[in-house]
Amino acid sequence: MQPEEHPQADLRRHASLVATGILLSRIAGLVRDRVFAHYFGISDAADAFKAALRIPNFLQNLFGEGVLSASFIPVYAALLAKDERDQADDVAAAVFCLLSLVISLLVLIGVLVTPFLIDAIAPGFKGAKRELTIDLVRILFPGAGMLALSAWCLGILNSHRRFFISYTAPVIWNLMMIISLVVFGGSFEQFPLAKILAWGSVAGSLLQFGVQLPSVTRLLHRFRVSLGLSMEGVRTVVRNFVPVFFSRGVVQISAYVDALLASFLPTGAVAALANAQTLYLLPVSLFGMSVSAAELPVLSSATGETNEVNAYLQKRLNAGLRQIAFFVVPSAMAFFALGDVIVGAIYQTGQFTRQDSVYVWGILAGSGIGLLATTLGRLYTSMYYALKDTVTPLRYAMLRVFLTAGLGYVCALPLPPALGIDPRWGVAGLTASAGFCGWLELVLLRNSMEERIGKTGLPAGFVLKLWVCAGAAAAAGWGGKLMMNPSHPIMLAIVSLGMYGIVYFGAAIVFRLPEVENLVNKVARLVRSLR
Repeated sequence: MQPEEHPQADLRRHASLVATGILLSRIAGLVRDRVFAHYFGISDAADAFKAALRIPNFLQNLFGEGVLSASFIPVYAALLAKDERDQADDVAAAVFCLLSLVISLLVLIGVLVTPFLIDAIAPGFKGAKRELTIDLVRILFPGAGMLALSAWCLGILNSHRRFFISYTAPVIWNLMMIISLVVFGGSFEQFPLAKILAWGSVAGSLLQFGVQLPSVTRLLHRFRVSLGLSMEGVRTVVRNFVPVFFSRGVVQISAYVDALLASFLPTGAVAALANAQTLYLLPVSLFGMSVSAAELPVLSSATGETNEVNAYLQKRLNAGLRQIAFFVVPSAMAFFALGDVIVGAIYQTGQFTRQDSVYVWGILAGSGIGLLATTLGRLYTSMYYALKDTVTPLRYAMLRVFLTAGLGYVCALPLPPALGIDPRWGVAGLTASAGFCGWLELVLLRNSMEERIGKTGLPAGFVLKLWVCAGAAAAAGWGGKLMMNPSHPIMLAIVSLGMYGIVYFGAAIVFRLPEVENLVNKVARLVRSLR
């Protein structure tokens, strides 16, 4: 028996809720980054804050949403599907207690060993820049612990198909940082302002966790303080957690290797890389994470005969791949053709100049190489987690990280000088090399999954139509770009990206792609409901 009768309609509904929540939080994040760029630009203080934010976020990412969702949701959702509510509540409470204990210890250790972390992560930082980074990391660590705990709330809410609140909660975190910058930005120099911003981040982390608690407590019938290691469900969560932890760990190591290599490049490389990654993660989150997050609890609840379950999983996977590709292909093309317009609209203000926008564009274009592979890979990975296989994605993630580290070093440091290129562009080599390795990982994930459930993937004709639509849109957007003055980045983006979107969706309608027809119907229903 399958949990849903109409997988495509259900997928669109749940993914839309996740995407809407993510969109709101990402918009708040982009506003935060724009305000940050106004006060910090691409400076030593900006480098220090961006690097510092990465280090405690390692804790959040290892114990946060991705890892906990992959290990906890399949067990918890399966218990709910069997109507074993008391056991589900006991598992949820035990996981929270275990997570709280481990997080508290790691936060304490992290604060104590921060100087050694800086030496390992950003050895290129010296003097006052290094000291500022140390102070910022120590401030940020407790906040990262709270964000990791909020992932437990997300797991509960998602399992009950309550997607919206958990993905809009980060708006509060971003809002507290924006308030900190606006209130104190005009009164303090960059170094002390960075510390104030860090405290604003901690306050936002606490509020992000707190805003989800009322909904969670209503869903849990009881909460017993216990580590629960004698319960089979808890032991299963722990067993699943370990390989996912290492899988996320090697991915995080890859990000830190990028930051480490960037720290040896000229001033601004670390901040520019962080800016590009923020934009790169927008479509990954909106279209990859939204579909994957919506699908994980549903896929984990599938029951029945093996052939029946495999056919159901194959149908949902292929539907999800199409939905992701419809939005991610034009996103990648926009990064290639109009990256400076996108960067300028978000960051070009105050200390952040037009030249900085072009610099980040080059880095963003490198990221675009692997954008489609990364987002599709998210859904394949969720499928493995739903099947309670956390080892296979770990193997492929480790291979990708090792290849990315080696290729990234070559492309970032020795290659640009050898080709007579300014060394600061080595950071674009980092993102491009990661993109190529992302495609290798996707192929491995897809091939292994096909051995289990049958043929999966995107039809070649469908993908070709998407790239044709995106190419036509890029030509229109480039035309709009040439007509506008680049010194007015907001108006430039409105015209150029507006023409890009109109042509893309218009071309998709000409090709009669079902995805755009579904989108048009949804908008039409929304308009009718507002009348």
